[in-house]
Amino acid sequence: MQLTIPELCLVVLIGASGSGKSTFARKFFKPTEIISSDFCRALIGDDENDQSVTSEAFELVHFIASKRLSAGKLAVVDATSVQEEARKPLVDLARHHNCLPVALVFDMPERLCLTRNQTRSDRQVGEHVIRRQRQKLKASLRSLKKEGFRYIYVLSSEAEAESATLVRQPLWNDLKKEQGPFDIIGDIHGCFDELCLLLSRLNYEVRQGDGIKTTMAVPPPGRKAIFLGDLVDRGPATPAVVRLVMSMVRAGYALCVPGNHDIKLMRKLRGKDVRITHGLAESLAQLEAEPPELKEEIAGFIDGLVSHYVLDGGNLVVAHAGMKEVFQGRSSPRVRDFALYGETTGETDEYGLPVRHDWAGEYRGKAMVIYGHTPVAQAQWLNRTICLDTGCVFGGKLTALRYPENELVSVESFKQYYEPVRPFLNKGQETLRREFDGDILDIEDVSGKRIITTLLKRNIVVQEQNAAAALEVMSRFAVSPQWLIYLPPTMACSETSR
Repeated sequence: MQLTIPELCLVVLIGASGSGKSTFARKFFKPTEIISSDFCRALIGDDENDQSVTSEAFELVHFIASKRLSAGKLAVVDATSVQEEARKPLVDLARHHNCLPVALVFDMPERLCLTRNQTRSDRQVGEHVIRRQRQKLKASLRSLKKEGFRYIYVLSSEAEAESATLVRQPLWNDLKKEQGPFDIIGDIHGCFDELCLLLSRLNYEVRQGDGIKTTMAVPPPGRKAIFLGDLVDRGPATPAVVRLVMSMVRAGYALCVPGNHDIKLMRKLRGKDVRITHGLAESLAQLEAEPPELKEEIAGFIDGLVSHYVLDGGNLVVAHAGMKEVFQGRSSPRVRDFALYGETTGETDEYGLPVRHDWAGEYRGKAMVIYGHTPVAQAQWLNRTICLDTGCVFGGKLTALRYPENELVSVESFKQYYEPVRPFLNKGQETLRREFDGDILDIEDVSGKRIITTLLKRNIVVQEQNAAAALEVMSRFAVSPQWLIYLPPTMACSETSR
């Protein structure tokens, strides 16, 4: 029996005393990955059998598991966990860290558990205890999925446990081995002609098919396209855009993450009750002229897209609406929602649109985050993040970022296909500097020891005792806003040092 688990997850061993949980754990997991409730009792009370410190021991179990998950490390909880009230805080812990909970259930015969218990030299429990544990285990088997466990494996015999193999599988968003180079393309919204022109300028071979039904764009050797979602709605040729992107993804020429418009179209095509707003009507009208099979194909394609990708050894993250550092490489409904919609404050602006939380202004992660979703007049770097939605469908531009060159390539929209609710093309330089309006300095950026990577001097170390002087220099420099220059992260330090 093969047990496949995510590389990053919380594994909960469930079984009565004597069912073989600890033996199994030592076989398949590192000692540092296993968090034993007995061992935590010993750490606190100097005795694994000291039941008087059980509450404190489980506090320690949960604390260690939380620290490991926070650090991106797999954690295995070795306790009986036969009661739902014992499992619930563990499921909640996995959810808090946006990790998947895994249940490994040892539903061994009662006689086997009793025999093993009698031969234990370290600790024995009463037969009535084992029988009660097994009763609670049996009652739990049908509820594990409802409790929130995403992977559930049940081992029902000694032979199954001994013959089992365990495979650690990278999460679908883990593409760290793919190093590029990439051409990352912002929100298309049905602007097929502009997409073909942009791909041509990126030196892709755009192969024309029947009219606008182009079926392929072949990248230059070694390169791959990444589409940031919102392929559909508002623009004149949603079916052609999706057909082209699907063909490129299936050929291995491209990756694609879903946008909120794509998900809404998919739900409508699957018969869900959604509001026909924000350009969905245009997509549905265009699809009416297409074969029914294409609608099913599009719905299946969108449904299979992964919320975000972590690429190039963790140096690059792509998502439709962005990705905070704490969410990168994680898997949960909360992560997917952030990737699709970003984060809002709960307020609305003068146009009735949600006010979005400025996650990019607070971002301090090492990975570059490339995203779209909110149209901007000009793509600009902020804290190693950049938004590539330059509003092509609204009469702006369709923009791509060449990675790792950090070169922006854009084509002008042929026309305004859709009137934006919130104007964005007439703000000029005010829009370019919007991230600095009312900006608040984060003290963590200038306190303690800091290591700054520059182009000219490699790494510059600012010792903690010099942080105040560095802050003084920075504050004097920042007095005149016209001195502020938007540059890719690899150039910012060298430019300002001139």
